[in-house]
Amino acid sequence: MNWHVYIILCSDGSLYTGITTDPLRRFHEHANGRGAKYFRGRQALRVVYLENDHTRSTAGKRELKIKELTHADKCILVTNFGKGGFQELTPEPELVPKLT
Repeated sequence: MNWHVYIILCSDGSLYTGITTDPLRRFHEHANGRGAKYFRGRQALRVVYLENDHTRSTAGKRELKIKELTHADKCILVTNFGKGGFQELTPEPELVPKLT
């Protein structure tokens, strides 16, 4: 099964990192309060980073590496990813505050 590593921009400006086999479904779970406890005090705004083609094992390891990064380093990762022609998984990116 193909696993994905993702980062979601939250309403408080924080960045949440997770793994899933279905990024769009997982985003909607987070946005509707059915995901991680992390989203109980903040809203999931959009997916800003996505890596594909992982196994469950490599996705988990990559997730941990990203979670170890500082917020500033995660912002750099997301910004560089956006330059690669990332297609938004979530609508209305103009309504989302800038990361930096």
